Amino acid sequence: MDTQVLVVGGGPIGLTLAIDLGIRGVRCTLIEQKEAPQFLPKMERCNARTMEIFRRIGIADKVRAAGLRDDIPMDVFIVLSLAEPPLLHLPYPSVKSARAEIRACNDGSMPLEPYQLISQYTLEPLLKSIAEGLPSVTVRYGCQLESFTQDESGVAASVKHANGMVGAIGASYMVGCDGGGSTVRKQLGIKLRGEYNILELRQAALYRCDELFERIPIGKGPGRGRHYHVVDGNSSFLIMQDSTKHFTLHAMVEKNDDMKAMFERTVAIPVKYEMLTCAPWRQNLLLADRYRDGRVFLAGDAVHLVIPTGGLGMNSGVGDAIDLSWKLAATLQGWGGPALLDSYESERRQVGERNVGASRYASLGRRKWQAQYRRNIRENTPEGAAARENLVRVASVEQPKSNEMIGAELGYRYVDSPIVCAVPGGPEHRFRVYEPSTWPGARLPHVWLADGTPMQDHIPYEGYTLLHLGGTNADTSALEKALRALGAPLAVLDMPDDAPRQVYGHDLLLLRPDLHVVWRGNRPPEDPGNVAATVTGYRESDRGA
Repeated sequence: MDTQVLVVGGGPIGLTLAIDLGIRGVRCTLIEQKEAPQFLPKMERCNARTMEIFRRIGIADKVRAAGLRDDIPMDVFIVLSLAEPPLLHLPYPSVKSARAEIRACNDGSMPLEPYQLISQYTLEPLLKSIAEGLPSVTVRYGCQLESFTQDESGVAASVKHANGMVGAIGASYMVGCDGGGSTVRKQLGIKLRGEYNILELRQAALYRCDELFERIPIGKGPGRGRHYHVVDGNSSFLIMQDSTKHFTLHAMVEKNDDMKAMFERTVAIPVKYEMLTCAPWRQNLLLADRYRDGRVFLAGDAVHLVIPTGGLGMNSGVGDAIDLSWKLAATLQGWGGPALLDSYESERRQVGERNVGASRYASLGRRKWQAQYRRNIRENTPEGAAARENLVRVASVEQPKSNEMIGAELGYRYVDSPIVCAVPGGPEHRFRVYEPSTWPGARLPHVWLADGTPMQDHIPYEGYTLLHLGGTNADTSALEKALRALGAPLAVLDMPDDAPRQVYGHDLLLLRPDLHVVWRGNRPPEDPGNVAATVTGYRESDRGA
């Protein structure tokens, strides 16, 4: 084989997957049909869970250095224009303030890392440079997938280079991270199902305006923030990008030319600006029937398309990449059982389905308050005042649905996963509220240790980790022996601090490499061999053999 894993697509998902595989020592080749990352408006925020993942990979500081300054608030406004006082102001903390809140909290309810505003056109080149610096990763831009075949031994892909030459790449596995129009998904014949083209004639334009950020008035205007939703009948929506010199405007208009007038009307301040790009886009809520076919997997927009409202698109894809990466590595390294790769679809498709629902929930909330727009809303009349009051009343309830998704970000739990020791029941999945839990399948909550360091930073990157909490003297040697007999890397950590035992609620926790809980208890398992086989992906038939 030319490579162990072939990644198709050089967006944030494919690059994150390649980086994590490279860190794990897997030989990986990434191909991308573009010749270079493009300067186009797409995602603009890494949520808290994505930043936790980036911290674990070791790149969070680089992402923050490239993104928005940490002292700028993430406030959201509903406005008539930037030259007028806001109708509604929803305050959200800067990264610096959020870090202070996290530092002061130790009940597990906060993420280890706050969000980070960073535009995709900034993030992609950064991830590309990191991937290119890993010795086991090969990155090829200007290289397009033409077709592929697979059999029991691997995948053979035909690729076309920018110079027109056609070549072949052989791999043990292939992952399609090639977006909503995925060539990989289409060749596999896997369908997307759900709601297509929910809103038509929506344009997105990117502007450069060096002076606007400093000139947005406070008092007479909304002041500095992240999002400005405009009450204008066109669903206009102005987004500050990470440089504070670029802004994206979304609006329901028919022609690109209309977007310049929309920008000037929204800003309503005399500024010099340049419209850099403008293109239509459609809102979809779609989920793929399957995430896998044999040795070929799909991740990111190739399997789930959501409305950007709620910020779950790219961030869901990063979760896909991290879930799949360690399973591919374990399989290629020989200690992962057959059910390990099978679990990828089981785990991530349920998250994709929940996040499509969360995106629908957020989008419907935004559309509900926008439907309160009336043509007289600007009038200095009792009727105009009543229209503004009604819109604000509805928006104050509905708009936070778009901006407060901490439950969807941190609280996802893998239900009925074949590699998690299932316990009946479990906490409710909630979009906006996160309640820390170590129920098997859940992400390990963030807790500060007595020395001021976070628990997550003590957990090795490779393999499984068995936590002994609260000074327990439980003898877990049988479980340790069973895991090591299967070849699985294992670290055993004694954490006697009170805080983690109180938050985690049990004396013993078994974690997998992506920091999801696979087993917990107050005494060693009665059948340690069964636990070890389950979490490493060995079925009953495999164990019997």
